[in-house]
Amino acid sequence: MSQNVIILIGRILLSIIFITSGFGKLTDPAATAGMITNAGWPAATALAYLAGIFELVAGLAVLVGFQTRIASYLLAAFCLVTGFVFHSGVINIPDFPPAANGLLTVFNQIMMMKNVTIAGAFLVLAGFGPGALSLDARVGRAVTA
Repeated sequence: MSQNVIILIGRILLSIIFITSGFGKLTDPAATAGMITNAGWPAATALAYLAGIFELVAGLAVLVGFQTRIASYLLAAFCLVTGFVFHSGVINIPDFPPAANGLLTVFNQIMMMKNVTIAGAFLVLAGFGPGALSLDARVGRAVTA
């Protein structure tokens, strides 16, 4: 399989989570707004919609390979910020059994590591470019490292 096909498959796989998550935030922002509120940030619903728009647009940009390096750097930063802000703490829901809170904390740690890992993949994509099977390549912006 050619390197350009592998990069295309990687872009598709990386974009899926952001396209679906962004669409979900735009159609039902309540859960995200709740997390934003719990983190102590203001304007939670507005931020949930902004996050949804960002994830959808940046995910689509990576999918088609448009402004891929910029989108990749931004998504890497987004993954790190959201990982550290929303997934780095211990979960302690009042009236939940300790074992349930422990399990939720483990899931939260897994989400944190997922975000860090995806950030790393986006940095690789930013560093090496979107490959020949991209809009960037069609307009001459897909210079490889």
